[in-house]
Amino acid sequence: MNRREFIATCCSLGAARAASIRDASRTGPWVLGMPGLYPARVIGIEHKHSLVGDLHYPPVIQAMFRAGMELLTGAPDWRDAWRLFFEPGDVVGIKVNPVSYPYLISSGAVLWEIIAGLEAAGIQRGDIVVYDRYRQEFLAAGMAAWAPPGVRTMFAAEQWDAIQQSIDGYDPDHFMELPYGMPGQDTSQPSVRRSYAALFITKTINKLINLSLLKDHQAAGVTLSLKNLSHGLVNNVNRSHPDTTQNYTGTFIPASVSIPVIRDKAVLHILDGIRGLYHSGPHARPQFLWDHHTMYFATDPVALDRIGWKVIDEKRIFAGMKPVAEAPPDEFSTWFSRQPEHIVIAGQLGLGEWQLDRINYRHVRLDDVRSYRPGRDLDPVPSVSKVR
Repeated sequence: MNRREFIATCCSLGAARAASIRDASRTGPWVLGMPGLYPARVIGIEHKHSLVGDLHYPPVIQAMFRAGMELLTGAPDWRDAWRLFFEPGDVVGIKVNPVSYPYLISSGAVLWEIIAGLEAAGIQRGDIVVYDRYRQEFLAAGMAAWAPPGVRTMFAAEQWDAIQQSIDGYDPDHFMELPYGMPGQDTSQPSVRRSYAALFITKTINKLINLSLLKDHQAAGVTLSLKNLSHGLVNNVNRSHPDTTQNYTGTFIPASVSIPVIRDKAVLHILDGIRGLYHSGPHARPQFLWDHHTMYFATDPVALDRIGWKVIDEKRIFAGMKPVAEAPPDEFSTWFSRQPEHIVIAGQLGLGEWQLDRINYRHVRLDDVRSYRPGRDLDPVPSVSKVR
């Protein structure tokens, strides 16, 4: 995209925004909703120095983000890229992930770079809300200390519980319904067969950035962008995989993400693959972690997850394991049926592109950052050394 095409795109988006979701309760079709502005497009940005010890290295993360956002959008500048999605007056949520604490959780360096992008688009810090479903899990992972002054935090429930059917923190007007519950429960009861969307997504924000991790999952096969939404934004999720022989994640995940208020508001999906988990997820075991050094950017969560699924399968095969869809249970991963087909079903429901040969995937390796001073822009983004 050249500058003239970029300006024309901005003008057309400006007209579209006039009819977009300004009221957080509206759930109609929206140009920025899934699969978003760039269906079937995924950008992977790799940098070998993205980790220092166990920590994301902030100046490198900054360079990766700016390259990723420019390549995803075709914008001439990283600030312009963020402005394609966000404008002053938006209330933007960021869905983080603390589940695999202490080994693999969302990064503070990544969170700060997302906030920098939002501020470049004119979003005030009071209009940025960092969210995870369980307050105690969020606090235990130390994430509350990462939010810059003025940025809000929000939760749907106090802590994890086995039943998860309380509607406190959830919206009775926004739900999906499937005819199964936890074993022994009466599915004639709405609370058993329904999963309600969090008030965070229905009433508080009008746009969502979905920040997920690169992880294997014993029941779902992989837990990437789609599952970060489905199991982070609705209640009554344990019914999707109540024990090692009952597994309904293949239908539960796409049904949850298809709730209009979720589908319409999730406008940008970022997969943190700086470090990944290739077996025994979602709660990480150190022996199955690996340094992947790659951040992924997309507006299409299905295409993004299909690439992430492929990456995890490649690592498993390299480690002498079977792909996730073929893997039998073992001492670390005990479910009898792993269901990465939730990605295929989500694609068939129109949430994005699931077929690999139809996904426009570009993987870029960045040169080393040659110099950095705190407070100085890494501008321009370091040159590309290899594209494959």
